[in-house]
Amino acid sequence: MTGGAVERADERGLRDAFLAHGSELLSFARRSLNSRESAEDAVQETFARAWRSRDHFDATLGTLRTWLFAIERRVLYDQFAKIGRGTALSLELGAEVASADRLETAMLGWQMESALRRLPMEHRKVLVEMYFAGRTSREVARLLSIPEGTVRSRAYYALRMLRVLMEEEGWR
Repeated sequence: MTGGAVERADERGLRDAFLAHGSELLSFARRSLNSRESAEDAVQETFARAWRSRDHFDATLGTLRTWLFAIERRVLYDQFAKIGRGTALSLELGAEVASADRLETAMLGWQMESALRRLPMEHRKVLVEMYFAGRTSREVARLLSIPEGTVRSRAYYALRMLRVLMEEEGWR
C-alpha cells in the first residue's frame, strides 16, 4: 500500500475502534470522573494517544479493547493528577491516594463486571449470590432450588472460568 492508503486504512481502523469501544470507554470514564464533559475529554485523549502509538499495539499481548482501556486508565490517572496539582496547597497526600484508589476500585469493578457477564448464567448466579450477596452454599441451593453440591461445583468452575477470562483480557 502507498503511504496515503496506509493512512486511510489506519483512519478506518481508528473509526471502527471508536464505534466498537467508544461507548464502553465513555461509560467507564463517566463512572470514574462523575462528569460527562470530563469523560468525553478522556475518551478523546484515549483515542488520540492510541492513534499516536498505533504502531505499538501487539495483538499477541491482548485485545484492542484491553489496550484501549489501558490507555484510558493512564489518561484518567493523568486527569486525577491534574486535579491534584490544581489544588495542591489544599490537598494532602491522603486525598490524592483516595483519588487513585477510587479509580483503581472503579477499574477493578468494571473488569469484574465484564468478566462476570461472560460466564454462563447458572454459574454467574451462584457467584453473585455467594460472593456479592454473602449467602452460604446452603442458602444459594435453597434460593435456586438446586442441590448444595451443585452450588459448590458451579462456584468452583465459575471461579476457574473467571480466572481464565480475566487472564485472556490481560488482567492479573
